[in-house]
Amino acid sequence: MATRADSTKKCRFDPFEVDLSSGDIWKHGTRLRLQEQPFQVLRVLLQRPGEIASREELKQMLWPGDTFVDFDDGLNTAIKKIRDLLGDSAESPRYIETIPRRGYRFIAPVTVATAGGCEAAPAEPRAGPAPPGAGRGLKASRVGIYVALTLLLVVAAGMELAEWRRRDSGGGAAPRIESVAVLPLRNLGGDPAQQYLADGTTMQLITTLTKISNLRVISWASVRGYANTNKPLPEIAKELNVDGIIDGSLEHSGDRVKINIQLIHPPSGRNLWAEGYDRQLRDILSLQDEVAASIAREVRVALTPQDRVRLSGAHPVDPEAYLLYTRGRSLMQRWTPETWRSARQSFHDAIDKDPNYAAAYAGLAETYITGDHLDPQVSIPLARTSAAKALSLDDTESDAHVAVAQVKYMEDWDFEGSEKEFRRAIELNPGDTLAHHLYSHLLLAMGRYEESLQESELYVKLDPLSPSAYEHLGFHYQANGQYQQAIVEYRKSALLDPSWESSHALVADCYRRMGMSQEALAEYERAMALAGTRPEVIKGLRAAFERGGWKGYWSKSLSDQVAKSKHEYVSPYVLATQSVLAGNTEDAFRYLQKAFATHDDGLTFIKLDHDFDSLHSDPRYAALLREVGLPVGDGPGANARLN
Repeated sequence: MATRADSTKKCRFDPFEVDLSSGDIWKHGTRLRLQEQPFQVLRVLLQRPGEIASREELKQMLWPGDTFVDFDDGLNTAIKKIRDLLGDSAESPRYIETIPRRGYRFIAPVTVATAGGCEAAPAEPRAGPAPPGAGRGLKASRVGIYVALTLLLVVAAGMELAEWRRRDSGGGAAPRIESVAVLPLRNLGGDPAQQYLADGTTMQLITTLTKISNLRVISWASVRGYANTNKPLPEIAKELNVDGIIDGSLEHSGDRVKINIQLIHPPSGRNLWAEGYDRQLRDILSLQDEVAASIAREVRVALTPQDRVRLSGAHPVDPEAYLLYTRGRSLMQRWTPETWRSARQSFHDAIDKDPNYAAAYAGLAETYITGDHLDPQVSIPLARTSAAKALSLDDTESDAHVAVAQVKYMEDWDFEGSEKEFRRAIELNPGDTLAHHLYSHLLLAMGRYEESLQESELYVKLDPLSPSAYEHLGFHYQANGQYQQAIVEYRKSALLDPSWESSHALVADCYRRMGMSQEALAEYERAMALAGTRPEVIKGLRAAFERGGWKGYWSKSLSDQVAKSKHEYVSPYVLATQSVLAGNTEDAFRYLQKAFATHDDGLTFIKLDHDFDSLHSDPRYAALLREVGLPVGDGPGANARLN
């Protein structure tokens, strides 16, 4: 017999090495892992290469009589998972041969490691015919050894399986996972152009996982910095405050994509689950739903009926359209006017390839809303059309509901309708950071400060390494007059991304309102330098400040912005702000009326902007609030009481 129950620890075949005691599998030095049941089946086959393991035998060893399970389905699934991992097939087997109506046999040569080293473990040799009665004692002895070793195997396998079941049922050290981070999928294709696909697929997998209401999933903005990192997983998990890490790789060739995924519990170092997939690229969306459901099952998160609906709506997508879409989503993460314009073009190209691709229309709408300083009279109607098209194709597309909510909020000033759309987006995707982020803007504008703060804190929790999240939280404290706390949050943004210029400008606003003029001036200059403002402009503003204080400074800035508006769009709300700071009330109201006529989205924040406090006693200010639809009253708390 080739069976070695006690002495065999590891075995090798082709590029694979298997540790039969730990369950680890390596291929060319890369660690893979099977789920427990498929591994137990593989273990039995490897310990008896060249021999048939009958279906009934496997049933008795791995699915005892007191186990209530569909054995045929369970064994078929286990064999499929093994073949998928090894790159094998039932039609042309290299490793596992199906013996019809009997069982399975491992047919590749196997080298096993014993206490004395490594030796070949071929199938049992076939001897020629023997004379009658010859070797009966030897055969009887071998039969006895076979029975004894088989019993040992049964006992050992049963004990390991029982231990695994005990852990998995929560009776022992099985960890509880309530939060995960998906690290950027490694691009194994070798083509740098394929990085868009790897990043885009990671983002889509994160989006799919955020549909699970009882699982906290860290956003892409916070995990993208861990691409190709050598940082230990426990350290990453601590920084992101998660229980589990999802790690994997992607390889794209032709119309197929291979994805390997594993779920790791960093504190213990345990690999809880691993799976390999080889699918057509057009089926990648349904694959992501499948992966998300598998992860939910492995971490024992209870899927609600709504979760199951969210994870069952994927449909095939045109491969070229998907590649263009993932490129667009990847470009949007860089937050520059140039990358947003490129992203917009990618979405247009994706729609040309697949006119029924709802997600591409939703992405396109987002570029018009949050993109590169477009005139809202041009961009908002385009956003409205794109978002409406996305919803007509798929009303479960949460990003489309966010886009519609933004249009209703910023352009229509339909706050009730906007809130309805935000709530629907969050219902479809409970972990959508964009939805929570923008919904908090609406709540803050309406004076519902505490509700808005809850959304902002959730945004930070879901996106703990994003400068945008901390800047957003800081803005809430600033709107409530809590300048010191706001500065603390703005500083976090700058620490996470030293090039994040807007946080410096917001810190400057706080210093200015606190009477710390020199500190404010330094922060304004730092923000302008990071934004690429010409040095002579910065020097001109400082000279104006030295001559005329803040009124001189803002008069000079206003003059520069008016000149700029001659050849590119400048928000009239910005001109109104600088007019009031320069002490010109009439010009401020003139620009505010222009902002009202063009539905400038800045007007929705006028009650939160303390630079306009000097206008509160003017009847025109209250009239403007009523026209916009904002509650009349001072401060977030007053708004909440009146709303």
